[in-house]
Amino acid sequence: MWSRLLSPRVVGRAGVWWRSLYTMQLKTSDFRSLFTEGLNGLVEIFEKNNHELRIAGGAVRDLLSGKRPEDVDFATTATPEEMKRMFQVAGVRMINNKGEAHGTITARLHNENFEVTTLRLDVQTDGRHAEVEFTKDWLRDAERRDLTINSLFLGLDGTLYDYFKGYEDLQNRKVRFVGSAEQRIQEDYLRILRYFRFYGRVAVEPDDHEPETLTAIRENGRGLAAISGERIWVELKKMVVGDHAAHLLELMYKLELAQYIGLPPDGDVEEMKQVWQNAKDHSPKPMTVLAALFHCPEEVEKMDLRLKVSREEKNLALFLVKHRRELCKSKDEPQSLKPFTDFIIDSRELDSQIKVCELLKYQGEEKLLAELRRWSIPRFPVNGHDLRRMGVTSGKEIGATLQNLRDIWKKSRYLMDKEELLTHVQTFDK
Repeated sequence: MWSRLLSPRVVGRAGVWWRSLYTMQLKTSDFRSLFTEGLNGLVEIFEKNNHELRIAGGAVRDLLSGKRPEDVDFATTATPEEMKRMFQVAGVRMINNKGEAHGTITARLHNENFEVTTLRLDVQTDGRHAEVEFTKDWLRDAERRDLTINSLFLGLDGTLYDYFKGYEDLQNRKVRFVGSAEQRIQEDYLRILRYFRFYGRVAVEPDDHEPETLTAIRENGRGLAAISGERIWVELKKMVVGDHAAHLLELMYKLELAQYIGLPPDGDVEEMKQVWQNAKDHSPKPMTVLAALFHCPEEVEKMDLRLKVSREEKNLALFLVKHRRELCKSKDEPQSLKPFTDFIIDSRELDSQIKVCELLKYQGEEKLLAELRRWSIPRFPVNGHDLRRMGVTSGKEIGATLQNLRDIWKKSRYLMDKEELLTHVQTFDK
């Protein structure tokens, strides 16, 4: 993975903790595969204009973990104005100027988008937003980032730049804030949830937190109340499907965070832990795990008001809260899927099978879940036209007859065809 290890050198500045800068050379197939025609063109533009360009943040973390990153962000010493001039001279199209105030320019080369952000430091923050100042100092940019494993840079020649022992933490599966946890959190309170999300991605043990980190989170948790629900939901649903989700949700309750992020203050943590144990090996949706915390539909409504979840997510939570006890396997036929398939047939909703699959994950019914995933919703073979041809003309009578036939069809386990079902029409009371 590494072709060489250079000697560390100490860097620092007044008023800032001192760290060693470790530089190593990355040579992997995942790294080399990033160099498309578009990226090579981008590198050429920055080299020609004597501005340094490095891969930043999550993509570096993924590469060091042996993964090919899905998204690659870049950092540079060039200011936004300098980048715009460079791209204009090179005839490169720029798109989406929304990030320009914070130093981000998105360039499109060879049908690829490249997001490049000027090195910056936060000169003033309010816990949600930051006023930024551009810099050419890589250390200053690294020290404003949230976690050590996210403060890494990777040169386009494969050189890793690590100012805060992020690579060491990644190797040791540790999640730590850069410098003071309290200071990093107070700059942006959403970093509390980012800490939990990355803990679930990186840490091996479920409860290997530094005490001072948990203290800082507890003492600053109320700051989450000012963060938008949409931002909270993005982080929360990623955390819930990561490793250690049950532990992390329980810890969030112990740290008294639930009331600030839309979860019920007295959520059923024990039920959630059981549901997580039931579902964790079957890729549950985030709301499947969170639904266990809710005691009633009203709590789901309150959560939606705070987090602004999608209609699909809200409806899944309401479905699970309503049916987690009443829709279950038959005591007479415990291996039968019939109660669940009958529900799907009767609901006639396009997503009913998806919801019932999540319910089976919630309940820990692995065998029934596997069977339902293989099951295809059968088509009821009779319609109103068939009945009219038999002389049934009243709309009310047609509806009642179709329901009676549907009940017979369900009892046959959906095996009776149209001809067999229509033989029953004359037996119904008019």
